[in-house]
Amino acid sequence: MAAKSALHSSSPNTSSFLNSKSNLVHFRRTQLRFEPRIPSKPIKWESCSRTREQSREKVKQGGRLFTVRCTAEGIERGMLIGGGRGREEAVASKMLDIPERFKVVALVACVMCLCNADRVVMSVTVVPLATKFGWSSSFLGIVQSSFLWGYIFSSVIGGVLVDRYGGKRVMAWGVALWSLATLLTPWAANHSTVALLAVRAFFGLAEGVALPSMSTLSSRWFPTHERASAVGISMAGFHLGNVIGLLLTPIMLSTVGISGPFILFSSLGLLWLTRWANGVTSDPRDSPFVSKSELRLIQAGKTDSPASDGQFPPLRLLLSKAPSWAIIFANITNNWGYFVLLSWMPIYFNTVFNVNLKQAAWFSAVPWGTMAVSGYVAGALSDSLIKAGYSLTIVRKIMQSIGFIGPGVSLLCLNYAKTPVTAAALMTIALSLSSFSQAGFLLNMQDIAPQYAGFLHGIANSAGTLAAIISTIGTGYFVQWLGSFQAFLTVTAGLYFVTAIFWNLYATGERVF
Repeated sequence: MAAKSALHSSSPNTSSFLNSKSNLVHFRRTQLRFEPRIPSKPIKWESCSRTREQSREKVKQGGRLFTVRCTAEGIERGMLIGGGRGREEAVASKMLDIPERFKVVALVACVMCLCNADRVVMSVTVVPLATKFGWSSSFLGIVQSSFLWGYIFSSVIGGVLVDRYGGKRVMAWGVALWSLATLLTPWAANHSTVALLAVRAFFGLAEGVALPSMSTLSSRWFPTHERASAVGISMAGFHLGNVIGLLLTPIMLSTVGISGPFILFSSLGLLWLTRWANGVTSDPRDSPFVSKSELRLIQAGKTDSPASDGQFPPLRLLLSKAPSWAIIFANITNNWGYFVLLSWMPIYFNTVFNVNLKQAAWFSAVPWGTMAVSGYVAGALSDSLIKAGYSLTIVRKIMQSIGFIGPGVSLLCLNYAKTPVTAAALMTIALSLSSFSQAGFLLNMQDIAPQYAGFLHGIANSAGTLAAIISTIGTGYFVQWLGSFQAFLTVTAGLYFVTAIFWNLYATGERVF
């Protein structure tokens, strides 16, 4: 306190104190715990305010810059060694300081990758399982669709839970439970068919919370003009999960056995959970890692309302508006086509073009890999159009039209494919263009109903899951009865075209609820 009083006193006392080298050395050692080199020239104190504002005095000596600060709490002494180099190091440090919202979306992308990889494992292992147990094509469709039996129920429940408890907690429980179900799948397959179907349904029940959690976390952590890119990154991870699952599963089947890929991906899920539990919050305002400047950026770019107040969402009100039905029908069509290709693509190449399982996995993986890239491109394009001044309604309609008309045309052309390379190219185009839907209906839920986005996502996803069940099982029966995939692909293309028309008539980017 004596030192502090001396510095805040009138200039004669201040000068005598600062000109005393021994006092300054003693003072620095007790406050900062180290003893610096003392400049040969006396330090001239220019000004010192009695307020909490900093006063600084810079003295150059031998290329060194000494800074003296006076504050209400005490006196700090700092040194910046080599003025130019210090500024360069500060700039480099700032460049390496990754914004917290990007760390969050990176973790979300990783878990979405695991989410889809866990699904795809069964799409590949079902081939040797069918051979082992003698399953028919129609029963294969039932096994493939069993995942959706639980998924259809958890979508709505998960959406409500996300709106009430936040995306972090709901996502964490979902990952823990679906990793457990993944681990139990090979045991259930060896035990009985009923056990396998039950475990796969439980697996779908746990995974149903992933998309509503991802959507809500993106809306909380990113401003409107960055949200499409954030969803694009998250869904890029989702689609890369297809590639990883399709490529690693055949390798592990041939080396470790059927249990190998299930053990691997369940372990990765639990490993991810340890990082997620301590590094993420549902809302950036609750995070201890977010800087004030980043928080201002996130909040300044928002036009939506805060999270739900805990009351049950108004179902009748949500279903009374045409924009809600535009989202629901878009989700139905998207899931119909997506799950047909996800569940049947390896079998398609194996049966239509007589390629073996490893080759079928490679042909199947290429479209999903390009879909990951195109999904991010779609998000970046959407954000750039919004920044350029286009309305949300126009942007959402453009993105969704590309996401439906493009795949529809590609699937019609697939009927005329004569080689697996041509078929893979057409599927690549179809899936790449379908990823534009991520910047269409998937973001539109936050546009029209920000307070109930999780619940609306659950309703739309449940309807889409029902469509996925019908399409997955229906494909199996088409293959068994007609011996051809082509007829079902034509039906799917027609559905894409009809829904694109409905979307452009009734969708809006304005807030409705």
